[in-house]
Order: sequence, then C-alpha cells, then structure tokens
Amino acid sequence: MIFTIMLLTSACTSSGAVVGANQSQPTVETEISTDIPVEVQATETPEPTQTPLSTATPDTRLLPEDWKNWPINPEVTHKSREIYALGKEMGINPNAFSKIGDCQNIKESFMGLYDLNRYYLAPEQADWQETIDNFHGYFNRDGKAIEQGLNVAAALSPLQADPDECQAGESPLDCELRVANPSFAFVAFERWWPDVTPPEQYEKYLRIVLDTIMAHGTVPILVTKADNVEGNHQLNYIIAKLAYEYDLPLYNWWRAAQPLPYRGLDPERNDGFHISIEAWTERSAYALGTLDTLWKGLQDNE
Repeated sequence: MIFTIMLLTSACTSSGAVVGANQSQPTVETEISTDIPVEVQATETPEPTQTPLSTATPDTRLLPEDWKNWPINPEVTHKSREIYALGKEMGINPNAFSKIGDCQNIKESFMGLYDLNRYYLAPEQADWQETIDNFHGYFNRDGKAIEQGLNVAAALSPLQADPDECQAGESPLDCELRVANPSFAFVAFERWWPDVTPPEQYEKYLRIVLDTIMAHGTVPILVTKADNVEGNHQLNYIIAKLAYEYDLPLYNWWRAAQPLPYRGLDPERNDGFHISIEAWTERSAYALGTLDTLWKGLQDNE
C-alpha cells in the first residue's frame, strides 16, 4: 500500500532539536539513564485483566509464532470491546488517544501531520477524515509517556515523570492516562539492551503497562517494530505473544515496513534501529487506518 502524504521533515536528536530533511542526519539519541530499580517503583500494579476467549466461538487467530503473517491493521477483538465498554462507564474521553513509547513516536515522526493538514487521503481512504476529525488535537501532541530513550521499564518509574505536570508518585504512564484520559493508546517500545536486561524483563514490564492501561478503561494498541537489534525478533514475538494472550489489537508495522526501501530503516543513520523519514509517512498512515478501524468498529458494537 502506498500513501501519498505530505510529511514533516524532522527527526528527534539527543538535544530534542528538529532537523530538516536536507540537513545532515542527527546522531543516535541519548538514552535515558538505565539506572532503574529492577522492581520498578510504580504506583499500584493492577490485577491482570486478561480473560479467555469465549469457548462458543472457535479461535481462528494465527499463533504468536506466526506473527510475521499477522495482518498489518487489526480488527476489533473481544477484549477490546470489553475494555471500551468499561472505559465508557469510567468516563474516558472518546475524542482522545495517546502514544506511549520512545522518540520514534514523537509528533514529528508519528501521526502529527494529521493535525497540521499536511496530508492527502486517497479516494479509498476518504472516510478516514471522520477519525481525523474525532481525534483532532491528539495527533500533533507528545504526551507524558513519550521521551527519547524511554523504555518499557522507565515508563513505569516515577523517577522519569515530568515533575512540572505529573503528581507525586505518578509514573509517566500513570500521568499520561490521567492527563489525556484516552480511549485508545498506541504502545510502541522499541530498543532494549539485551546485554543489560534480558527480553524476559521486557515482557514483565510490558505486562504491567498493558494491565495499567486496561484498568484505566483505555484500549491498548500494540505495535511491532521494524528493527531487529536484539536478534531473532525476540521483542516482536513477545509483543505478538501478549497481544494473543490478552486478545488485544496489534498493528503489525514490521510487516508494513518490509516492502519499503531498506525495510523502512534509515540508511543514513545506519544504526539498525531508526526508521527513515520516508517510513514515517507509512507508519503514520497505517496507524491512522488502525485507529479508524478500531474506533468505528467499536462504535458499531455499541
């Protein structure tokens, strides 16, 4: 699928500055300190909310081991219907969504263009405008749980929260859920350091992130990543595994990136992690399609 969309030509740098597409590419961003306690100092950890699928309906989903063949854009799941209904009872904002993760999710590179009218929708995408209008103001926004180098453990640590806008003891994730009160949240934690922390820790903290989001009445949308810096696609497998176990929507960005030049990775930085400026457009467009499918699908089920 090719999207013809005007794109902001900027990228995140270690200083948080924005650079133009015709300027030299920035260096890899400075990571947040990894000196985070093994047991994250999070506020109350909610009880897991995953529930088994109804035995009355045959489970025809692809297994996590086959995640590379999962569709790019997910359909509404049983669990997402439950969470969305809970959120309505709890008073979530039906016009808000959040982006949670590191610098590849900042507004310049991920979905910000839809608030700035710097996009073009193909004829078959014309009805996506309804979704753009409904969530206006949340595309070109960096929430309280987006930061350069923010990893899945740091998102749960009050030590990493914005002291000016977050309450005492709030983690970045808790702060974002309170401030935005979103109906949906894209969850996209990318790079991890396997030589410091094993993938099992990534899974452990991602579970807490998902439990926290669901307990708030917000529908998490898990996102696979284009890179494979950890080897053997361990993190994408974990992401798919939890999407399967929790019955949550998964936006398979890895699959969408495969037909792109360099499989969506930036050949200028050549760090095997950052996606290219051209890939920002595709990643944003497929994310909008995902949000459109889920939002409208859940409205239809009310």
